[in-house]
Amino acid sequence: MEAKSNNMFCYQCQEAANGKGCTLKGVCGKKSSTSASMDLLLFVVRGVCTTADIIRSHGLSIDSKINHFVTDALFSTITNANFDDESILNRVDKGLKIKEELKNTAKVNNILLPECDEVSWNGTREDYSVKSAAVGVLREENEDVRSLKELIVYGLKGMAAYLEHAVRLGYDNAEIQSFIQLAIRKMTVDNLSVEELIILAMETGEKGVGVMALLDKANTESFGHPEITKVNIGVGTNPGILISGHDLHDMEELLKQTEGTGVDVYTHSEMLPAHYYPAFKKYKHFIGNYGNAWWKQREEFASFNGPIVFTTNCIVPPLDNAEYKERIFTSNSTGYPGCKHISTDGNGRKDYSEVIRMALKCKPPVQIEEGEIIGGFAHNQVLQLADKVVDAVKSGAIRKLIVMAGCDGRMKSRDYYTEFAKNLPKDCVILTAGCAKYKYNKLPLGDINGIPRVLDAGQCNDSYSLAVIALKLKEVFNLNDLNELPIVYNIAWYEQKAVIVLLALLSLGIKNIHLGPTLPAFLSANVSKVLIENFGIGGIGTVDEDMKAFGIVE
Repeated sequence: MEAKSNNMFCYQCQEAANGKGCTLKGVCGKKSSTSASMDLLLFVVRGVCTTADIIRSHGLSIDSKINHFVTDALFSTITNANFDDESILNRVDKGLKIKEELKNTAKVNNILLPECDEVSWNGTREDYSVKSAAVGVLREENEDVRSLKELIVYGLKGMAAYLEHAVRLGYDNAEIQSFIQLAIRKMTVDNLSVEELIILAMETGEKGVGVMALLDKANTESFGHPEITKVNIGVGTNPGILISGHDLHDMEELLKQTEGTGVDVYTHSEMLPAHYYPAFKKYKHFIGNYGNAWWKQREEFASFNGPIVFTTNCIVPPLDNAEYKERIFTSNSTGYPGCKHISTDGNGRKDYSEVIRMALKCKPPVQIEEGEIIGGFAHNQVLQLADKVVDAVKSGAIRKLIVMAGCDGRMKSRDYYTEFAKNLPKDCVILTAGCAKYKYNKLPLGDINGIPRVLDAGQCNDSYSLAVIALKLKEVFNLNDLNELPIVYNIAWYEQKAVIVLLALLSLGIKNIHLGPTLPAFLSANVSKVLIENFGIGGIGTVDEDMKAFGIVE
């Protein structure tokens, strides 16, 4: 691939153009200028991490503001999070300032820093455009080294996203923060071999398990353990605010500030699992979930009528004539040109008064569905049902558990997951987390001895719950290996949080994971071969073929 002829190059998500990479404009809607700004931001992050990690290795502490800059910068470059060039460039400005402060600290303490461009460069806005063209993905010429580095970087982006959610709830972890910076420093200046990069990828997976455990602790200690919950998918008669994304701290703040205002609150897409937490059930104006997965938002936001608040990624750029664009508010890592951004104050709080005032002027949402969907099967709840599940497995009532976690998306090929769920034998149960569930969570699949055949653990980070459940079942059945369990892994992926989930599962020793609808474009042929041979990673075929290949049907 030649970088010189391309306006951009990005292949971090499942929608990479032609299965290779986006070179003119992102399929996600990202402009080439935004891609260039992100490339430059990541270049600056490499310089900050390299400098910070070396200073830390000399026994000096690193200010938490530097750690949080790194996680925010990584999070803001995740697919569908931020489409606002100025927002990204402001982070570049901030990163360069932080790096110079770190370099001064090193100088005062006689700490020698490596002579590399990431550390030494300190350009101005006039220099940004030229510099960004030279520091993108294709700067690494060795395809296999590039593939592994990007695999790790995308895992770190997912890790940063989960860590940022935990931090907002007051749960930070210095070890994970320092690992992110250590890993980036190693990839920047250590000239790692393919073998060393594979080891680093597995270490990233191990830390991924840790960060998901941290976020699970932050969420459950703050809001209680998720409970089995029936969620309304209809609407009320009051005007509403629709909240999307993943951030439960923002969820709580919005519910508090809207209480008693006459405005109802609805979840969208990955925010659906907020309904499972006990702390949120006391809010009578918390009405239900509106719509489906992120990719249907253009039609669903139009019919909702009220303002929409994005707490994290999953923005679909509105069409030019979309009236609802004026009702979009972004926050945290997200940004979109022309949309109001809700900033965080010095105490970590946000003021939603402008959103509430807008909502009061809007019509109530148009009902697009009716009924209920059930969820809340995180590890604590499922372990309470452990005896029931174990008995069903022992008796043969449940023959297979199918992990169908991950992401939904707009490609027609993702209908595979709906058909797969429909065609599963009635003695199979689906374990899910993430927005992949929208492909089948409204199907009438029934239950097995009172156990629903779709057990929704929650958001993508709640894939941790699925791992905890698997580990508990391994213990109960007195098995030596997780792979001896009657569990099949058929996972859909889209963006970088799915990458850290994959690495986390691999680090736990789970093998024979199938990824779809396509394998990542960033995996070179040789790296794919390593993953296939060492971990049994595979793609998907047709539903009928895979049912047989996975041992689900004869």
